Amino acid sequence: MRAFNGIKPQDIVILLKLAAMGEIQWRHVDLANALGLSQTEISFALDRCKTAGFIDSAKKRVIKPALLEFLVHGLKYVFPAKAGPLATGIPTAHSAPPLSRMIVTSKEDPYIWPSLAGKVRGQSIEPLHENAPLAALTDNKLHELLALADLMRTGRTREYRLAVRELEAALDTAENAAPPAQKREELPLEWAIQGNQPGDDRSGHGAAPSSALPQKRRRLL
Repeated sequence: MRAFNGIKPQDIVILLKLAAMGEIQWRHVDLANALGLSQTEISFALDRCKTAGFIDSAKKRVIKPALLEFLVHGLKYVFPAKAGPLATGIPTAHSAPPLSRMIVTSKEDPYIWPSLAGKVRGQSIEPLHENAPLAALTDNKLHELLALADLMRTGRTREYRLAVRELEAALDTAENAAPPAQKREELPLEWAIQGNQPGDDRSGHGAAPSSALPQKRRRLL
């Protein structure tokens, strides 16, 4: 048995990728190709995740309640992220779906992964792994999970409860889950709630015209 040296950032990316894949059957080579890692790195990561209790004994199924608990309560302490200098890249945290579809934030406040593949100007956030941004561009579900994880890493309090709800829904761990229309976080009056838009542009190359974005307001209960 290999010595356990703690969870590494790429382990979280792998767990989120597995969660995004759902019930799809996969092999080590599939994860390696999707995430730009070697099969050896995948094997070592799965061993660490098994030891930490994030994956079952067969190293095939993510134990989602354990992963959710770590994302919500532990990630910001183990792999914290701070907003860095302005750069151009791919939106993350509150600036990427799903949160970007629900809240309106200042144009001066976007968070991005620095990358030549993106065109959004904002404060740079170091990704969990250097290959994560490109992997996210080919998998919208993974992008959403990574963005929610980054929100947790940054410790932003304003969107925290909403991000927790979205993580619960994405990982199917919420108890007595309400229908999607009822599960959305009630937001302050000055925030606009936007409906999901088809064809989300995850790289920031473009967005739907404002006329295509119906908005309504809700009061904070």
